[in-house]
Amino acid sequence: MKDIVLPQDAWQDVEPGTEALVEEWLVKAGDTVSAGQAVASVVVVKANHDVLAPEAGVIEQILVAAEDTFKPGQPLAVLRVGA
Repeated sequence: MKDIVLPQDAWQDVEPGTEALVEEWLVKAGDTVSAGQAVASVVVVKANHDVLAPEAGVIEQILVAAEDTFKPGQPLAVLRVGA
């Protein structure tokens, strides 16, 4: 299993304690994804970012629902690699 997180570079120049928002999920649990595929759209201080699958696999679980906030390094979903 591998956690899907927003890359650290998306948090550059952001005040400590800032949270981001999952705008929408582009996949659902059980979907097969390929490496580099956009799986979610998030907003960090008015800048949109796509969250990409780090490897090919199956989305095992979504941990942060659409319209919920999250912190730097917080897992957004769990990917079952090699599925």
